[in-house]
Amino acid sequence: MKLEICDIKKKWDTAEIQFSANVESGKMLVIAGHSGSGKSTVLRMISGLVPCECGKILLDGKDITVEKPSKRSVGMVFQSHALFPHMTVLENVAYGLRCRGMKKKPALEQAYEFLQSFSFTEMDAFVKRYPDEISGGEAQRVSIARTLIVKPAVVLFDEPFSSLDVPLRKKLMAEIENLQNETGFIGIFVTHDINEAKTVADSITVMKNGKQVWNGLPEEFGEHLL
Repeated sequence: MKLEICDIKKKWDTAEIQFSANVESGKMLVIAGHSGSGKSTVLRMISGLVPCECGKILLDGKDITVEKPSKRSVGMVFQSHALFPHMTVLENVAYGLRCRGMKKKPALEQAYEFLQSFSFTEMDAFVKRYPDEISGGEAQRVSIARTLIVKPAVVLFDEPFSSLDVPLRKKLMAEIENLQNETGFIGIFVTHDINEAKTVADSITVMKNGKQVWNGLPEEFGEHLL
C-alpha cells in the first residue's frame, strides 16, 4: 500500500502551504521544521480536518482528497492526548471499535488485549482509571493505542512527545516502531526535534514558510537544514 500526496495546497494566514510526498506501507516519513512552518496543517489536510484547495491525496490508488475524515482509514495522534475525560482508559481505547459497530463486551475485551502490548504495570487496575488519574506519558500511550486499535492504513503523529521527558520519548518511539513493524501502517511524524526525527524516520522532509526545502535520509539530516 502507498500514500501519494500530490502537490496539495492551502492558503494559511499570509503564506501558502504546498506539499508532496510518497510513503509506502511500514515506512515513517518525518516532516521537520520550526513552529509555523506548515507541518501540522499538512497533517490536517491528509486527515481531512482541513480541506485542500488543490492537489490530490491517493491511498492505495484511491482518491481520498474529498473523503470525510471517518472514511479515509487515517488515524491521528495529537500533541495533547485528547482522551475523553468521562471514560476509563479501557473505554477510551475501545471507543473506535464501538463507533464501528462492535458490541460493548467484545470491544472492551479487544481493547484490553491490545493494551497488553504496551506493557502497562498493574493492568487490571490501570484500565479502570480515568485520564486525570494517569500520568502524561501514560495518557499519550493510551492515545496511541486508541488510534492504532482500529488498524488505520495511515497514522499521523503531530508532535506527540513534545511535553514528555527524553527517556519516556525514547520508550514510546521504540513502541511505535514495534507496532509499525507488526501492523505495517504508513506513518507521518511531525517534529522540530532533530534527535527525534533521526530516530523514527525512514525519510525526512524539511518545511520552511509552508514549502518543502529539503528531502533526504536520517543520516543526512542535521541542524543546518532547519
